[in-house]
Amino acid sequence: MSTQITETLLTWYDRYGRDLPWRRTRNPYAIWLSEIILQQTRIAQGQAYWERFMKHFPNVETLAAASEDEVLRLWEGLGYYSRARNLHAAAQQIVTQGTFPVTLEGIRALKGIGDYTAAAIGSIAFGIPAAVVDGNVYRVLARYYGISTPVGSTAAKKEFTALAQSLLPAGRPGDFNQAMMDFGAIQCTPANPACLTCPLASGCQALREGRVESLPVKQRTTAIQTRKVDYIYLRCKGRTAIRRRGAGDIWQGLWEPLTELLPGVEAKLLRQGVRHQLTHRTLIADFYLAETHQAPALPDGYVWIQEAELDRYAKPRLFELLLQSLD
Repeated sequence: MSTQITETLLTWYDRYGRDLPWRRTRNPYAIWLSEIILQQTRIAQGQAYWERFMKHFPNVETLAAASEDEVLRLWEGLGYYSRARNLHAAAQQIVTQGTFPVTLEGIRALKGIGDYTAAAIGSIAFGIPAAVVDGNVYRVLARYYGISTPVGSTAAKKEFTALAQSLLPAGRPGDFNQAMMDFGAIQCTPANPACLTCPLASGCQALREGRVESLPVKQRTTAIQTRKVDYIYLRCKGRTAIRRRGAGDIWQGLWEPLTELLPGVEAKLLRQGVRHQLTHRTLIADFYLAETHQAPALPDGYVWIQEAELDRYAKPRLFELLLQSLD
């Protein structure tokens, strides 16, 4: 297969690639941390979190030694909290092993790491010739080669992975993977790609056939569900009641206020119809404030804490919105 696309993308990357702090190092811990944070997060938001984590947990040992609550608190606002729990568990795996794994199989065995993340870390930190395949890669390759296989399907993953692997340069696999990601994010964007200034324009099949906007072909997406939520802030003599959410639902391990009005306790409506959008779910929340001088019996799982200590508990964004409504 021609390597023209490979050489063109590397040349473009050398000139236009994004200057990011985790690209100035080969430290696998720093690279791994960036990849986990950026799995479901835009770089503009994720960089601040990466810098915060590197400051609080400068190496894998300090991250492994932290409590899960410490990690979740630092993660607040990023969403997809399973990433933070997996990050913490994987740090403990690495410390137990004694060193960061240096093979693709070893990296893949870490908690929360799939094929894409393993390939990204392996290629960037250790020069392992493993191609990454994400939305940017699907888009660039689907357009350039005119591929109509619906992305998200098993067939597409196999086809695009093999194609991306065949394009990897022997000496710069990490740079090529990052070039593909940056090119898709900056040049070959989902909407209004910069085709007029694209260095791949002459060989792009989608451009030649007028199919740029229709590629890549996407599978039908999961329908968005709507869920009604009541959040009640219960205040009694400087204390409030919260519980830690369990497994099997959103926000596992995070703390939340009461979700049902208590019998005999009056509550004032603070805000109504607050929308909070998750990936496959829209939450519609009503916020209440209940103040009492006599501590009521709490539902199972709830505990009293001092209001002044709320910042010590990792909370979902919706709880933060409730707290803002109290001001």
